[in-house]
Amino acid sequence: MNHLHTALWGVLPYVALVLLVAGTVWRFRHDRFGITTRSSQLHESRLLRVGGPLFHYGLLFVFLGHVVGLVVPESFTERLGVHEWLYHANALLVGGAAGLATAVGLGVLVYRRLRVPAVRAGSLRSDRLVHPLLATVLLAGLAATVTTLEPHPYDYRQGVSVWFRSLFTLDPDVPAMSHAPFVYQLHALLGMALFTLWPFTRLIHAFALPLGYATRPYVIYRHRAGQRPTARR
Repeated sequence: MNHLHTALWGVLPYVALVLLVAGTVWRFRHDRFGITTRSSQLHESRLLRVGGPLFHYGLLFVFLGHVVGLVVPESFTERLGVHEWLYHANALLVGGAAGLATAVGLGVLVYRRLRVPAVRAGSLRSDRLVHPLLATVLLAGLAATVTTLEPHPYDYRQGVSVWFRSLFTLDPDVPAMSHAPFVYQLHALLGMALFTLWPFTRLIHAFALPLGYATRPYVIYRHRAGQRPTARR
């Protein structure tokens, strides 16, 4: 069992990271024009206007909540005067609301893809794997959040967070994660599976932000009849 824990919490995270980085580099080098969401707004927009913002904004807050919960040590928030009960209450309310919004948004988008023929026709094979996996990750995360309502809840910042930060020092604290409740372990394993598949699905469009737009040179438009040229982005 110790060897299994070492493989799961001491080796597997680095395997997932290597596949994430290598897969992303490969996509940008060999399939740059395939990095797209394959927008289907022209086929249906009513459900998209509801599910799209719920999913994307909810996922953004879920990501930020994970960054704070996993990266920021408990001692740091205590020095800022944030009491433990206040931190967990905020994680429950804000994190729970963000996770629920993301799950509802994903449900609307999946329903739209299944019910609208034109949208369904544009689906990829990878969608059949990513959508259930993403839904399971969200449900496991919500289940872990609900466990904070127990009389003596598990403090993930003294276990899961310690393990996560230890990965960056290349000295994984395997016992910190192996002693975590099953729902947290399941959430972590599903998350690693999701990031492993990330570069090979439409999820990679999250890495294709147009950051160069703000620094690209101006385009000069020249007009006839002696009109003054204008500069636009």
